Order: sequence, then C-alpha cells, then structure tokens
Amino acid sequence: MERVEGLLFDASLEGNVTLLQTLLQQDPLILDRVTVNRCDNMPLHVASMLGHVDFVNEILSRKPQLATESDSQRRLPLHIASAKGHVEIVKVLLSAHPETCLARDRDGRNPLHLAAIKGRYEVVKELLQAQPHAARAMVEQDTILHLCVKHNQLEVLKLLVESMAHDHEFVNSKDGDGNTILHLAVADKQIETINFLLLNTSIEVNASNTNGETSMDILAQGPKDVKDQQILQSLKQADAVELKEKGLIEIIPQNWRCRISSTQKKLFPPLSKKIREDWLDKKRNTLMVVASLIATMAFQAGTNPPSGVWQENSHNATQPYYAGYAVMAYNHPTLHHVFLISNTVGFVSTLSIILLLISGLPILKHRIYTWIMMAIMWIATTSMSITYYVSITVTTPENRAAATRLASNIIVLVWIGLMTLVVVGHIVQLMAIAKDDKKKITKDNRKP
Repeated sequence: MERVEGLLFDASLEGNVTLLQTLLQQDPLILDRVTVNRCDNMPLHVASMLGHVDFVNEILSRKPQLATESDSQRRLPLHIASAKGHVEIVKVLLSAHPETCLARDRDGRNPLHLAAIKGRYEVVKELLQAQPHAARAMVEQDTILHLCVKHNQLEVLKLLVESMAHDHEFVNSKDGDGNTILHLAVADKQIETINFLLLNTSIEVNASNTNGETSMDILAQGPKDVKDQQILQSLKQADAVELKEKGLIEIIPQNWRCRISSTQKKLFPPLSKKIREDWLDKKRNTLMVVASLIATMAFQAGTNPPSGVWQENSHNATQPYYAGYAVMAYNHPTLHHVFLISNTVGFVSTLSIILLLISGLPILKHRIYTWIMMAIMWIATTSMSITYYVSITVTTPENRAAATRLASNIIVLVWIGLMTLVVVGHIVQLMAIAKDDKKKITKDNRKP
C-alpha cells in the first residue's frame, strides 16, 4: 500500500496523468485513502503548487470534493495555487467549488489574501469575479488593502480599489491601531501609493489613528530621507493638517515653517518637546552623579591633604608645629593656600549643584538653568584640576622625576586652559542668545 501511495505522490510531482489513471484503475479508492492517511503532500495540493493543470483536472473530474480538503495548515489547494499564481488551476478549482475562495487557513487568510500579498494580479482578478465579498474579510485586524500596502503591492491595490470604487468605507477602513492605508503608505515612504490614494480615491487625508496622529504626524515622526519633501508636498496639496510636533518641522520648506525663538534654534535645533525633556533629564542626572563624585573627592582631599599631617608636636624655635596640622602648610605655605582655595571652590560648587537638583524647584526645568549648572560644573572640574596640580607638586621631590613633574604640569595647564576656553565660549554664547532675544522682544513690542 505504501508503494502505491509513493507512486501516486511521484505522479503528482511530475504531473503524470497516465500514471494517475493507471493507479486509479488498480485502486479506485486510492485518492480517498491518501486524503485520510495524510495531512500534507496530498496529490491535489502538490499538483496545485507545481502548476500541473491536466493532473488537477483529472483529479477533480473524478473526486471534485477533494478541492475542499485542507492540509495541516488548513490550506486548501486554492490557497496554494493562488499564492503561486497559477491562474488556470485557480479557474479549475473555482469552477469545482467557488465557495473555497472564502476559506481561511490557520493564519486567517483566504486565497485572495495570499494572492494579494504575493502580487498575483491575474489571480486576484479571478478570485474577485468569483467571490467579491472575499475582499472584505479581515486578517486579524488588517484589511486586504492594509496587506497590499504592507507588502508594497500597488497594482493589486489599484485593482481592489477599482473593484470597490463606490465603497467609501472600504478605502478608509482602519486596522487595530486605527491606521488607514494612507498612514501605512506614509510610514513606509511609498510615494507612488500615496499619490494614487490622494489622486484616485476618496481616502480621508486627515483621518487620525488611535493615538490621534494624522498622516502628516506619521511623516514627521519617521526617519528622514530624500522622499520626505515629495510626500509632504503631496499631502499639502491634499489639504493635510499641520504637524502636531512643531519641533520636528525641519522637513517643511523654509517658506512654510513656523516662527521659532532664536534661543530654541541655537540651543535645541529641531527637536521635539519630548526629546528636549529627555535630554534635560539625562543632563540633570549626569550632573548629580558627577557632582556627588567631585564633592566626595574634595572632602577627602580637604580632610587628608597631600603630604599628610604632623603626627606629634614639635617646639622647634625656628618653626614649631603641632600634631594634626597639615605638613604642606609649613613646607609649602603658598601652594597650601592655593590648594585650599581651589579645593573649596570645587567642593562648594558641587554642593550647590546637588542642593539645587534635590530642591525640586520648578524653575530648574528650564533649559537655561541646566546650562548654568553645567557651567558651574566646569568651574568645579577646573578647580579640581588645580588641586591635583598642587598635590603632585608638593609630593614630588625636587631632585627626582623632574621630567615627570614637567610633563604633568604641562598636561594640567593645558587642561585648565581648555576648560577655561569652553566656559568662556558658552558664556559668550549665552550672552549672544540673550541679546538676540532682547532685540526680538523690542521689535515685537514696536509692532501694533
């Protein structure tokens, strides 16, 4: 019996009608037995996949009910033939059982869905003629039009839209997220599809999804490329609404842009409000971590200065000293003075930043105060650099490691110079921004 079934399978692979007839003469029930014994690789399914029209005709002429048998994926022979684009086999299967056009596989797709996804234009035409209502079946929460856009099948989309030309709801149907096919086409930057929908259908250009986003909003949120300008112009000509996120409006030509304050342009060029808030939060968190670290270092340096402290009292008449006092204050009084000033500046600066951040004052949410705290942090780091410079100076013997001390001194001085330059640059920038804003306010006040 297995040998006979193997021969039948070989016949379906080759489309050998003669062998099929021979096997049926020997065993008229062989097709029924194979259908019962197997879930996959049934002769009609195999022949439909490989496009053997004569073989399919021979089976259906003897057992037309086999067109309704499904495999383990709940696919009928019509599903397979539609996906493969075998138009003649689709016609034969439809003539045997037209209702199979409505059957769904395990994923909820009917043969028309599979043909549309694969772009089988002629097959879609045949299936629509047989069962127009198959086009209205949903796959999970997607319509067949959504499937066409997701798989970029414009020609099939045109055929489906033309077949439902008078159905306004069909074209404007939404998926589970409330997106129309225009939303999806804009998100995927399908320019030809967008132009077809805007010029040849009754698509609602300002329809919003469940997040309240129109197609224009979708365009603003997606990654930017050269297609944006063309899509934007098409949407504008179709009277699309303006963008919700004004911060993302850089894709709009200059003559369409809204006025943006000079401060916003210079400090935060085109970023959305949410992105700016995230940026500020990250900056404040970073400032808190760095400020805590520098404050800890400054406290340790202040209580445990370089070279340590005297361990016992000395009543030397020339230079008496007492236990617990800093050695550096006696051996290097000038450098000790510089050390105390720079270390105290760094300690107090970072404590000020920590106090401001934990205070929770609403005013600190403004960008300008974040920049001021960053400037204070630069001052603190510069002070700590001076503290380090003094430390290595007083702890390195004069007669040893002269080259090492020189290199260290040069590196520290370069760092101090760089930090100073950065601070001065930002101060100049803030002053320029404030000056521009003052000019703009004066100009606006002069307007009637």
